[in-house]
Amino acid sequence: MWMELEFLQNALLALFFSNSQSKSSPNTGVLPDLRSTLAILMETFCYSFVLISKLFQIHNVGKSNNNKTTKPQNCWENPPFIGKKGHNIVFSHSKKTDTLKLTTLLAAIGMIGMASAPAHAADDCIARGDLDQIYCDMDGDLVADAPAADQLVDPDTLVFAYTPVEDPAVYADIWNPFLEHLEKVTGKDVHFFAVQSNSAEVEAMRSGRLHVAGFSTGPTPFAVNLAGAVPFALMGADDGRFGYTLQLYTRTDSGIDTVADLKGKRVAHTSPTSNSGNLAPRALLPGQGIVPEQDYEVVYSGSHDQSILGVVAGDYGPAPVASEVVERMAQRDLYDPKEVKIIYESKPFPTTSFNYAHNLKPELVEKIKEAFFTFDMKGTALGEEFKGVSKFLPITYQDDWAVIREIQAANGVKYTPDNLK
Repeated sequence: MWMELEFLQNALLALFFSNSQSKSSPNTGVLPDLRSTLAILMETFCYSFVLISKLFQIHNVGKSNNNKTTKPQNCWENPPFIGKKGHNIVFSHSKKTDTLKLTTLLAAIGMIGMASAPAHAADDCIARGDLDQIYCDMDGDLVADAPAADQLVDPDTLVFAYTPVEDPAVYADIWNPFLEHLEKVTGKDVHFFAVQSNSAEVEAMRSGRLHVAGFSTGPTPFAVNLAGAVPFALMGADDGRFGYTLQLYTRTDSGIDTVADLKGKRVAHTSPTSNSGNLAPRALLPGQGIVPEQDYEVVYSGSHDQSILGVVAGDYGPAPVASEVVERMAQRDLYDPKEVKIIYESKPFPTTSFNYAHNLKPELVEKIKEAFFTFDMKGTALGEEFKGVSKFLPITYQDDWAVIREIQAANGVKYTPDNLK
């Protein structure tokens, strides 16, 4: 019996490791793996039956020799589990220790089955793209589908956050008129949540502590894929125009007049996940003959505000920043526009996306959308802060963030928590 045990153990191990190798080596041919796996399974099943025969004392009646089962020299030459004419099979209970051995082996076979199965979320999702394992995208719109009805949430208090800024307290006041409108339309209490970083904002929505949020352009795909954020709006003009540009600033007296002059300089990018402050320059400037980190030194300032203030103070040479941020800083007299100049400007990108958490009840989602699309910014602190825009416009992540995803793909960006900064 122990010969069969030894073979079965080796077969199970072979099956496990062949399966593991096929998972870890995606370039390995699938067909050979299937053939070897099937062969091991068939041989394992064959010898398992021999072992079961011995454990439960299968007796052959009629043409059998001495009513004993014997292990064939080759399991497939005389398969013990194939009924033969004149043979009847009778089971009788064996010792408890043998039963325990059999149970252990059957459990091991079950574990192999589990090891062979791919790891899916609880709903066994078959389509999720770049989304985290806890989300699914069966409709192919690149954002998380709503969960089952019993997993939807309808909080008494909605928590709203706007992308990290230099002075969150100022923005709490600026957003107050809109938040009052959101309360009126939804019938919910609404709290403003001041976030200190992109990663903190994404984690807050992933954990269920944040329900509605504005995510900066670059971090938006991280929020979508890691936190189940669903972009549905951004700020725009009455004529439907929206967007901002990458602007490359330097001091007027820096002696830097063209992109080619960046060579050998110390350039302030904002943060690794920023679109206009990092990823877009890395994707676009090579077309201008300059490769970041190869032709110039990259330093991270931490934010667009810090980049432009650092340029003005002479801490950095040039700096790529978002046009809308610099314009708002000038409006608040945070720097003198006469001290800087633009040496490069890109085509427009989408601005901050406004998102709801994917697991909110559909009725609440519709009320949130209604609040955004019926709010008139004219004459409010929000309208004063964001010049050139007057309302929220409907958007989709699939269409309106395509250019951003392309830029991030060109930079080899992977949507993981470690890459979100």
